[in-house]
Amino acid sequence: MSIILDHINYVYSKGTSDEIKALDDVSMEIRTGDFLGLIGHTGSGKSTLVQHLDGLLKATSGHIYYNGEDIYDDDYDMKGLRGKVGLVFQYPEHQLFEEDVFKDVCFGPRNLGMSEKDIELAAYSALKAVKLPDELFYVSPFHLSGGQKRRVAIAGVLAMKPEVLVLDEPTAGLDPEGRDEILDMVKGLHDEDNITVVLVSHSMEDVANYADHIVVMEKGRVHMDGTPKEIFSQTEELERIGLAAPRVTYMMYELKRRGFDVDTTATTISEAVNSVIGAVWNA
Repeated sequence: MSIILDHINYVYSKGTSDEIKALDDVSMEIRTGDFLGLIGHTGSGKSTLVQHLDGLLKATSGHIYYNGEDIYDDDYDMKGLRGKVGLVFQYPEHQLFEEDVFKDVCFGPRNLGMSEKDIELAAYSALKAVKLPDELFYVSPFHLSGGQKRRVAIAGVLAMKPEVLVLDEPTAGLDPEGRDEILDMVKGLHDEDNITVVLVSHSMEDVANYADHIVVMEKGRVHMDGTPKEIFSQTEELERIGLAAPRVTYMMYELKRRGFDVDTTATTISEAVNSVIGAVWNA
């Protein structure tokens, strides 16, 4: 599985006085098994971009290829694509509407035309995968906490058995514990089920901890593309466009400035701890 964006442009309100170019000549590849972190300040084009991946928005110009097939071909199975590329929006309550959690999670696979038995099995498996307690299966989704709603929204997408899971700010509004639980769960799905993940986030720490590939958006364009270490080593450039490296990276630069022989490319706490221990041991 791969998704290739080839010179994608997207214009909101094209031909009107309110015309805005949201995506500008975007070319990139999301490879099978990627855990891609998509970052950029507000208005950089992140959310617009991910809505193109399942055909929710159609590019003004350019092409998108899923497994080598152009999704804009007239005979392309767009409904099938939406079963393979699952999108979870920032606010899960916008995706929840049924009278109980189980019915809500059944909606996606039912829309794909699965048999009733397969629908129920898929919903049950998805709810277990997101570790929602059994006693919440038949309560109203609107009675759940923010973190539980987030799990149900993700389960609703997982029930369709997607190959790609796209999450637009999935931890927005959650406390630190809830944020870590959601992201650890997503990481588990990526590692155990080989689901390709696209994570849109404003948190540099989250992206550093979980992503293995980062794309930085700026003014609707791909501004940087690389590994976490490659991206976060360019602190001055990130700051120029209104972003930053993880806080631990700045700490390592400060230790280096004070004479400690530490790794300034560390982007996670575990990397920093190992480097500091090594520097102290060898001092």
